[in-house]
Amino acid sequence: MLAKSNPFVISKHFTLQTDNEEDIERLLYKYNGENNLTFTFDPKGEDLRSRLCQGLLTVLGRQVGPRCQSTCLETLRILSRDKRVLGPVGTREGMLVLAGLARLRGGAEEGDSLQREVQIEEKERVVVEALKCLCNVVFNSTAAQQVGADVQLARGLCARLHAARTGRHEVGLFSLRLLFLLSALRPDVRGALRRELCALGLLKEVLECTLDVRWVGPYEVAPLDPQALPIPAEDNERAMEALKALFNLTLSDTSDEDGDHQLRLITAIMRHLLMLKTQAEDKTEEAHSHAINLLSNLPVPCLDVLIDVPVQGGQEEYSGKNMDVVQVLLDFMEKRIDKGANYKEGLTPVLSLLTEGSRYHREIRRYIKTQVLPPLKEVKVRPEIGSTIRNKLVRLMTHVDMGVKQSAAEFLFVLCKENVDNLLKYAGYGNAAGLLVARGLLAGGRGETKYSDDEDSDTEEYKSAKPFINPITGHVEEPMPNPIEEMTEEQKEYEAQELVNMFDKLSR
Repeated sequence: MLAKSNPFVISKHFTLQTDNEEDIERLLYKYNGENNLTFTFDPKGEDLRSRLCQGLLTVLGRQVGPRCQSTCLETLRILSRDKRVLGPVGTREGMLVLAGLARLRGGAEEGDSLQREVQIEEKERVVVEALKCLCNVVFNSTAAQQVGADVQLARGLCARLHAARTGRHEVGLFSLRLLFLLSALRPDVRGALRRELCALGLLKEVLECTLDVRWVGPYEVAPLDPQALPIPAEDNERAMEALKALFNLTLSDTSDEDGDHQLRLITAIMRHLLMLKTQAEDKTEEAHSHAINLLSNLPVPCLDVLIDVPVQGGQEEYSGKNMDVVQVLLDFMEKRIDKGANYKEGLTPVLSLLTEGSRYHREIRRYIKTQVLPPLKEVKVRPEIGSTIRNKLVRLMTHVDMGVKQSAAEFLFVLCKENVDNLLKYAGYGNAAGLLVARGLLAGGRGETKYSDDEDSDTEEYKSAKPFINPITGHVEEPMPNPIEEMTEEQKEYEAQELVNMFDKLSR
């Protein structure tokens, strides 16, 4: 906090005591340097920090220079990490001050004005710091979320993104982040973004610009140049924020309002992104994760765009479809399984995507089955033991997390065309019991989805071993010795009588 011993701090009304901008900057600059990495605050100073927020808003409401504005905003950004002191900022007056400094009031014309203003670095910094403050305040204050909806911050953000898609990185990044937060926290804003502000198309255009998308067909992006450089880090950051906002906008049913065409274009861009790499492996995985989350929201019929790329061509055995991106998804899934942690958020989205894609697209299911459930040859080892992707998925069928367990089991069940006998062949009754109970298929049979009639042929190894496979464990077991063979007649009579007694007790 600002030291109370300093003669220039705050008056009894908690407004900064001087109109001298240099004095304000000097004092706040020191505070900012000392607290830039502060994220937890002493509860005893809440009242003081709250009044400091009010004092900063008073200064920002005056006609002060851009350097003083950015310094005050930096202080306010630090204070806005504490949700308990945001009363003055979460008001209509406070939010309008920040929105004005972020150039979010006035629509597209003011966005064009920003393009001229950002030639001056200090004014650029004011816009960025104001956007950062708004992100913190909206995230931490429900009152600010309501005010943000009332003053139509989302409209200003859309105008900004429409007018300045190629503007400064941080302006675009934090505009997209604020749009993500508003769409995540306010269902009414989410609806307005889709219905009135055409945000789906706008965010699609942002991705096209950021990822350098070039169309070569109705729903096909130009193939990557093998010599192409990875996505620059800043472009990747903006793309991920746009993906997160798109995820929010596609959470509810998209079929009526947005049209098949728009969603198919987004699917094609997701295919392009999944084939790209960034400058760091972890960032590539993060970008692919956001793309998968978004694809999981889109109508399943749109997924044919992932494999239908006429210009690039495909594989004859899969009706000419291109399975490159399906292999990327399988590799992503296996990598997430191998991590061994955070399955709920990290693994279930890709499992769900692959399951639904396999359920409704025959070529996707056929390709994935060749990779995950190839014809059985090794039948002497339990299905959950080993390092193949099938072994890993079967192990997940008995995971402690119910969602993970159900996702893995459903995926394998769909690959088996929802045929109980086929599932038992690959997983064993013990591993599959949970799914069969949930689906009411303990006695065998099939699921409700209709699949093609082509049958999978068993290997000779499986055919010869099938009579000796234990259906519970799913593998051939060593024959157990017959305990009766070593017994005398008297022992056999004794055991038989014991068995009779046990049945008698059971029946009573």
